[in-house]
Amino acid sequence: MITVIGSINMDLIGTTARLPAPGETVSGSDFTTAPGGKGANQALAARRAGASTKMVGATGNDAFAAEALALLEAAGTDLGGVRGLEGATGIALILVGGDGENVIVVIPGANGQVSAQDASDAVAAMSSGDTVLLQMEIPEAAVRAALEASRARGVRSILNIAPLTDAVERLAPLADIVIANETEFARLSGRPVEALAEVKAELEALHDRSGQCLIITLGGDGVLWARDGRSGHVPSLKIAPVDTVGAGDTFCGYLAQGLDAGMAFEEAVRRAAAAGALACLTPGAQPSIPLAEDVDARL
Repeated sequence: MITVIGSINMDLIGTTARLPAPGETVSGSDFTTAPGGKGANQALAARRAGASTKMVGATGNDAFAAEALALLEAAGTDLGGVRGLEGATGIALILVGGDGENVIVVIPGANGQVSAQDASDAVAAMSSGDTVLLQMEIPEAAVRAALEASRARGVRSILNIAPLTDAVERLAPLADIVIANETEFARLSGRPVEALAEVKAELEALHDRSGQCLIITLGGDGVLWARDGRSGHVPSLKIAPVDTVGAGDTFCGYLAQGLDAGMAFEEAVRRAAAAGALACLTPGAQPSIPLAEDVDARL
């Protein structure tokens, strides 16, 4: 069983031939809306990967609330841990350029009211050996409470340290597994590097110091990992990306499902990397998350 404690958003997505520079105005081509939020994205990915999944978080009482939960509900996700609050549902403003890259502004709304008590109660309902999946789009106190309760209860904790905040340096040491992209990992290691070999060396050094399982997602360069004194690299599928929004969340959800199901670690990373790549082929965060049969067909 996987419990995801995290954000629930509506994504407002505009596409343009190229992303604007600061102060510049460019013409867009399309506008769409889609359910999003890093927590909800990862919960849907875990569910589509094959896991029994519970979502814990909050929405507002506005017109976006039901739409933000629609795909989770359709997939059969347990929404009993989602509170409806006065005010606005979380919003993400997303611009996608012609090369598939994006810029995102997140307005927390109800996500900012997810409490430490919400997180503690969610973990208290879990069993030893279950998996809790967390991100950084809810308050630090809630993430900390979930991580501390998980350690006490024997629940596997996975923390995706995105979006990057000052709290990651305080929270990351509390997790069993930490997932980061290159920029986020540089905050943990304290030394930005560019070459793949240098990133791998920094990953191994931090793993030696912390003893944690550490995973770095590298986009088209695949995934680096370090666990139990070993490290490895999983290459990405060769694709032509349409939209990279949600790729990292897809990876996290698929990895959580694989580990929760007892899959061998390297196999779980490889499957999650394939799922993250396939998520880049369709616009939007949640609409792009592939089904398990489509991922397995590419392995």
